[in-house]
Amino acid sequence: MSMPFYVPPEQVMKDRAEFARKNIARGRPLVAGSFAGGILLCAENSSGILHKVSEIYDRIAFAGVGRYSEFDSLRIAGIRAADLKGYSYSREDVDARSLSNQYAQILNNVFTHEMKPMEVEILVAEVGAAPAQDEIFRIPYDGSVVDEPMFSALGGEAEAIAERLGSTWNVEADLATALRAAVAALIGTEDRTLGPAELEVAVLERSNGRRAFRRLEDDEVQSLLGQPAS
Repeated sequence: MSMPFYVPPEQVMKDRAEFARKNIARGRPLVAGSFAGGILLCAENSSGILHKVSEIYDRIAFAGVGRYSEFDSLRIAGIRAADLKGYSYSREDVDARSLSNQYAQILNNVFTHEMKPMEVEILVAEVGAAPAQDEIFRIPYDGSVVDEPMFSALGGEAEAIAERLGSTWNVEADLATALRAAVAALIGTEDRTLGPAELEVAVLERSNGRRAFRRLEDDEVQSLLGQPAS
């Protein structure tokens, strides 16, 4: 009787991580950060239908990079979990931290027990009464949870984008300044441009009441960036 082929568990985990990282890096990046008026979420996305940024619940937003079908299924699961908790207990009991932990459990279970990990990296953000009270959580493919203090970058070249953001980001900036800093970090080089048609932009506004999420239309993005009308 032939012996089964043996692969050390640490090699299996390493291969899964490399597979997930390689495919996530192919995706177009996104950034999120606190500014004076709330939390900005800005992604490279030329599709007007397949959204990478969306509302989860009241003052909470979701963003994802990687395989669209996988992070969109996570988005839907988060909405259902938030609705159920808010209905069963109180709307105030639904928060970004608990949602992030639920997402982390799902991703960790898939990464640990399934043959193929989920090729996604997601972000959950909750706007507070002031920038110091904002919460931004990044959850990679392996289910770890990273608490980002001011801003976060996901997807391709995330480390380089985060480094560029670190030198320009100001939590007391207005929306126009924050958006320009985010787009400049996404672009990275002077010989490349990003216009409203290539961007998906949304904000969680502090002054918008219970439903803080608002998606920005192309004309508003163009005006905020100071680009001439086409």
